[in-house]
Formats: sequence, C-alpha cells, structure tokens
Amino acid sequence: MARAPECPARPANAARSRGGELAAIARHAAVVLAGQLAAVAFGLADTLIAGRYSQDALAALSVSVAVYVTVQVGLMGLLQALLPVWAELRGAGRLRQLGQSVRQSLYLLAAASALGMAVLLMPGPLLDAAQVPEALQAEARRYLAVQAWALPPALFFRLYSTLNQSLGQPRLVTALQIGAVLPKAALSAWFTFGGLGVPAQGAAGCAWATLAVYAGLMLAALALLRGRPLYAPYAIWQKPERPDWRQLAAFLRLGVPAALAVVVEVTSFTFMALLVARLGALAAASHQIAASVATVVFMAPLALGIAASARISHWLGAGQPARARHAAAVGMAATAVLAACTASLIALAAGPIARLYVSDAAIAAAAAALLPAVAAYHLGDALQAASLFALRSYRITTLPFVIYAVLLWGLGLPAGHALAFTGLGPWPAWRSPLAFWCAIALAQGLAGLTLAAALWRAASRRTPAG
Repeated sequence: MARAPECPARPANAARSRGGELAAIARHAAVVLAGQLAAVAFGLADTLIAGRYSQDALAALSVSVAVYVTVQVGLMGLLQALLPVWAELRGAGRLRQLGQSVRQSLYLLAAASALGMAVLLMPGPLLDAAQVPEALQAEARRYLAVQAWALPPALFFRLYSTLNQSLGQPRLVTALQIGAVLPKAALSAWFTFGGLGVPAQGAAGCAWATLAVYAGLMLAALALLRGRPLYAPYAIWQKPERPDWRQLAAFLRLGVPAALAVVVEVTSFTFMALLVARLGALAAASHQIAASVATVVFMAPLALGIAASARISHWLGAGQPARARHAAAVGMAATAVLAACTASLIALAAGPIARLYVSDAAIAAAAAALLPAVAAYHLGDALQAASLFALRSYRITTLPFVIYAVLLWGLGLPAGHALAFTGLGPWPAWRSPLAFWCAIALAQGLAGLTLAAALWRAASRRTPAG
C-alpha cells in the first residue's frame, strides 16, 4: 500500500525534532565508541606485552598485525555494509524478513571466512611484498596461522555487532567488548610468557589469546540470539534456508565496494609507514605516534557515522525520506563540530600529546611537529567517515571506493613520496614524514568534501519536493 506523502514539519516542532534526532544519534554513538575503544585496548595490550617479551616479538607482531588487519578490516567492512539493509527492513516493519536476511548473511560470512583464512594461512606473497626480513617471517607465519582460526569467530561477532547496530541496540555488544578486555590482556600475557604448563609462545601467544576471546564472544552472541527477548520478533533462530542467490548478489553489490574502500584506506597507511621507514628510526617513531593519535581520535566520528547510518536507514525503510535527510544533516553537523574541536585540541596541545607517548625528547619534538598536519587530516577524515556511512544508507558504495583509490592512492601517496624524497614543484625534498601527512591531509580533505556533496545530492533526491 502506498504511503501518504509526508507533511512538512511545523516550525514549533522543528527544534524538538532536531534535538531528538541529535540525542538518539549521540546515545547510539557513545555506546558504539565505548566498544570501539575496548577493541583498541585489545591491540594496545598485545603491543605492550610483546614489547616486554622481546624486541623481536614486538617486531614480528607489528608486521603480522599489518597483514592481519588489512584482511580483517576489509572483510569486516563487507559485513558492516549490511547495516543499512537491516535497519531499513526494521524501519519498514518487515521483521521476519530481517531475520531471514540475517540467516542468508551466514553464507556471506562463511565465504568471507574461507577467503580470509586462505590468505592468512598462506601469507608468503604479502610478507614478501612488505619486504619482511627473513628473521621475522617464521614468527609472523606462526602468528598469522593462529589468527586464521580466530578470523571466523571475529567476523561472526562483527555480524552480530552490525545486527545490533541496525536495531539501534548496541549496548549488548559494547558490554561484551568491555568485559573481554581484561581476559584478553591476561591470556595474552600468559600465552606469550608461558607458565602453568603452557610453553612461551612469543608473539603467537597474543594470537592464541585472540582466538580464545573471540571464540568466547561468538558463543556469548549465539546464546543471546537464542535467549534474549530482543531478537524474538525477528525469528532469527531457525534453520537457514537454501542460499538466495539474488539476495546474496545484492549483499555483494553493497558490501564488496565498501570493503574495497576500507582496504584502500588501510593500505594507504600501511604503504605510508613503509615509505616513512626509509627516512630513519626517528622519522618512523614520530610517524607511529602521529598515526596512533589519528587512529584514536577517528573512533568518535566513526561511531557517529555508524549511529547516523542506522537512523537514516530506519527512516528510509519507514517511508520517511525527509526524516532520513534530517538525520543525515544532524549526523554531519555533529561530526563537523566534534572534528573541529578535536583538531583544535591536537594542534594547540601537540607537545603535551606527543610527550604522553614517549619520554625521548627528540622523538617527542619530531612527533609534535607532525600533529598540526594530523589535525588537518582529522577534519577530512571525520567528514569522509560520516559521509561514507550515510551514503551506504542510500546504497551508494562504489563512488567512495573510486574516490579513495583516486585521491589516496593516486594523489596522497605519490605526492607525499615526491615531496619527501625528490621534491615537488617549487618545494625541495623535505626528508620528513611531514610531507606524507600534508599530502594525505589534502587528499582526505578532498575526499571528505566530495563525499559530503554526493550525500547531499542523494538525500535531496529521496526527499519529496515542497
């Protein structure tokens, strides 16, 4: 049955509408952010523990994580792209169809797991491409072999997380993530150093801990799916139907470009780190601090993007495109304000922030010199993240991938390389990681503006005139 056209909101209700949408997005984003920070703590714990074990273990972990994260994040991006599908079905009230869609996504999960495991169990080409020293390859292979088996439960938990985000109920996921932080740290220390009958595993011990924790998270998610009243209306817990190839093809059309966009962004940072390493130990150390700051502050706009996407898709499914457009505008405005405040803080407090990471005065000074460029980068990064997730709600995923490939691979990295090593136009070679951060900040800023413009056009097309 066709829905009646929406009436324009009355001015008396406009302020309440804006405030209500902002509150809903902010609540959702805050919960998602807490979970993301817990996930970041997983990696931080592994880094600290491996560093205490040995320099070689830390080096092997660093190399292995770069490979694993590239695979994991790409495949998680594939699954995360299902959020607008399920949020839209919920908004339309097609609850049983949502449950059926979740069961169909298990086939996508299985295929993604098999692909990721194959790459991690045979990592030779990736390790060679990264020019990993032979001395580290054996340890890296052991780590990745264990992580291969951790990948399926990790991807399942991402699917569960995406489902909860689409339902506007991220609290269960966040509670599980926070609750897993201490067990993850304890297990990583135990398996890495050994004890109580367990031999020392080195860097691979962190991978065994990851496997144990994600297996536990998967079992907890399955128990919740079966037992919580929250999921009862969707009738998820049923025998999966035969593969619906049309539906799976639709998943892939949405998810593959989204995954590729994530891979482009992740590999851009990986390549940048490898190139910066050629400038020496001081440059590499200062760049690592800058990259860490950029990663931490990115969590907030990422959470806002996820929350806004869930709201946009819900309203689109409910046949209310004007409210969807409003949610997109609120999400973008909140992201812009937060990013401006964060960038200002990074630029003004560059020295103290750098000294939080390291006591060495030379490294701290070099890192502080990079942070104003990191602040500029963050503005574009926040804008593109918010736009990217909102565009997925409008089923636009190929455009972000193309924009990332052109601007990050085609502009940011080549311009940074030229500016750092050979000179660019009137500028001689800087011989500093600052060249890469300035170039990538420009590229990410252009990406953010382009995607924001695309979002505005998409939202406008879905909003009835008058």
